[in-house]
Amino acid sequence: MNISVVIPLFNEEESLGELFEWIKRVMDKHQYSYEVIFVNDGSTDHSWDKVLELKQSNPEVKGIKFRRNYGKSAALFCGFEKAQGDVVITMDADLQDSPDEIPELYRMITEDKYDLVSGYKKKRYDPLSKTLPTKLFNATARKVSGIKNLHDFNCGLKAYRKDVVKNIEVYGEMHRYIPYLAKNAGFDKIGEKVVQHQARKFGHTKFGGLNRFVNGYLDLMSLWFISNFGRKPMHVFGFLGSLMFFIGFIAIIIVGAGKLYALSKGVTARLVTDSPYFYISLTMMLLGTQLFLAGFIGELISRNANSRNSYQIEEEL
Repeated sequence: MNISVVIPLFNEEESLGELFEWIKRVMDKHQYSYEVIFVNDGSTDHSWDKVLELKQSNPEVKGIKFRRNYGKSAALFCGFEKAQGDVVITMDADLQDSPDEIPELYRMITEDKYDLVSGYKKKRYDPLSKTLPTKLFNATARKVSGIKNLHDFNCGLKAYRKDVVKNIEVYGEMHRYIPYLAKNAGFDKIGEKVVQHQARKFGHTKFGGLNRFVNGYLDLMSLWFISNFGRKPMHVFGFLGSLMFFIGFIAIIIVGAGKLYALSKGVTARLVTDSPYFYISLTMMLLGTQLFLAGFIGELISRNANSRNSYQIEEEL
């Protein structure tokens, strides 16, 4: 199979028919063998009924229906598991991603030998309140990830070599950082293509919200920490703990030495416990010990959350 198209959706019943017909025209024109995997992320409208309707007359249609809403990362994870195509294309269900981009994305993967190609919506139809935070977010993501050539990490329109989606784990809200996940997995030939951004035709954005920018930065920091210290948490916790314990230990020696010096000179000195530095030193030693132990515990439980990608699937086509 040439191409698998994975489409996460949440309450997009109005656009599914038009989107599939558009994809079908492109695929038939270029004579690709393909499948379209709709992942229904707990929709409360008639989106799944529309998928079932499309399936009746189109064997290329496949589907996954979650019992409840898990989020875009969960939908992509399950779609990637099901995908069989040599090239996997992801796009949103709201008609803002153009299927006409598929042939060139496919060519870049198969001929230019990219592992991943990310879309770049250079001209957007979003309000300024969304585009400005997005630019700041992408600038930070480029700096932290080291992927300097990507301008739009969160673009839903992407193409992947099959090996990429089978060897990365998308969880939580990490769909924003799939290029970073791919890079950490050893797939570092990452390209970008300027793509057309369509104005939304029906409804409003479903995978969004004001808090996504705050969560985005938190996820980025989490991914940075995991990629650098996920398999060696002792390196960071042990270092910080040792440093704090050492500083606290030296400080308490200084406090004690000052007391002993005063006694040796016959000078009346206040009690060690009356000095605020004694308690600061003691606190630093305790915190240092706790951080050191946290490093040991982190080593034991590192990357062992086996159930984090367990989702309740109600129906599968």
